[in-house]
Amino acid sequence: MASFRCHLLLLTLLSLAAAISAHNITAILEANPEYSQYNSFLTQTRLADEINTRTTVTVLVLSNGVMSSLAAKHPLSVIKNALSLHILLDYYDPAKLHKISDGSVLTTTLYQTTGHAPGNLGFVNITDLSGGKVGFGSAAPGSKLDSSYTKSVKQIPYNISVLEISAPVIAPGILTAPAPSASDLNITALLEKAGCKTFASLIVSSGVLKTFQTTADKGLTLFVPNDEAFKAKGVPDLTKLTNAEVVSLLQYHAVPKYTPKGALKTTKDPISTLATNGAGKYDLTVTTSGDQVTLHTGVDSSRVADTVLDSTPFSVFTVDSVLLPTELFGKSPSPAPSMEPVAAPSPTPVLAPSPASVEAPSPLAASPPAPPSETPAGAPSDAPSAAAEDSTSANGAGHVTSPALLMTVLTVASVTVIASVFLS
Repeated sequence: MASFRCHLLLLTLLSLAAAISAHNITAILEANPEYSQYNSFLTQTRLADEINTRTTVTVLVLSNGVMSSLAAKHPLSVIKNALSLHILLDYYDPAKLHKISDGSVLTTTLYQTTGHAPGNLGFVNITDLSGGKVGFGSAAPGSKLDSSYTKSVKQIPYNISVLEISAPVIAPGILTAPAPSASDLNITALLEKAGCKTFASLIVSSGVLKTFQTTADKGLTLFVPNDEAFKAKGVPDLTKLTNAEVVSLLQYHAVPKYTPKGALKTTKDPISTLATNGAGKYDLTVTTSGDQVTLHTGVDSSRVADTVLDSTPFSVFTVDSVLLPTELFGKSPSPAPSMEPVAAPSPTPVLAPSPASVEAPSPLAASPPAPPSETPAGAPSDAPSAAAEDSTSANGAGHVTSPALLMTVLTVASVTVIASVFLS
């Protein structure tokens, strides 16, 4: 009995500690109006979604006056690249800034993950300067430390840190990079190069390409099946569809807004497509598992495989399967019952009585192994600073809890308790 009470106490303590903090950068910055323009551009470029899906991240924010100067003469796609360089994929609070090994470090940014940053242009140089100052600059050779740490805005150790810096970090060429409009892009050439020649041919022959081109500048996301997807078992014969049905099928693979992968990961509601109209919903639902994103149609599902293009306001992804809407192909069919041969009747033989059989007890089902615990990558070994703790407690904006993780911890703890009770 004493053992049971001990384990019950352990379960209670685990449940209290299981409300793990996540973050919402939009809510954090809304509590600080001096960063309203920076916050607005994070939303417009959908970088806020990328930040919110990261387990460990540091955001270098700019005040409204500095942000206005940066955004004044540049299109949204260039601003997105510039801001991506201010999103560090590691945790830096004020204490860690002053404990950098050898006084200087190169850290990876979100810009490095886009594929647009050759060499080390996607890295930021952080240097602990004399007099207690910390400088920031591009990691490109010959770059200067044109920016410095100003103040701490918010920390949720070791999840997210928001720091204000005095000036933008500018990598060579990042503001002068050409930013062609989406309508100027050769969509068919882009798709053919990505191994989607069948889909490219269909949008040309059906006239859907023109719809994509006119929609792209306002915001467009394409989910394009590769050529092997059209050869897969179960894909309907498209030659038996009417022209209108083919158009609806192709438009079903397009969302009339810019939706990068980070935004897909945070999507909860059904997504409308270009095929959505009064006669049918033609929508998609999204599920995620780690970094994997899956689209569901009601008939089938498909993994979002690769990013072909992510250039605000146009994004293109390849998918593993042709997306089949229920409006054209009905709901997912249930598996047909197996057919067993019917044997011809035969005379029943007379059997000698057999001894009564004793039914063996069924073995207990094995308990599933507990899921492995994970530690966020890049978590520093040193404890959070007093400033970080004060920042965390003083402002609760941006906190959200993780009920799924809570349930996982409680489940593991419950299994442990039950097993211990039976074994004690």
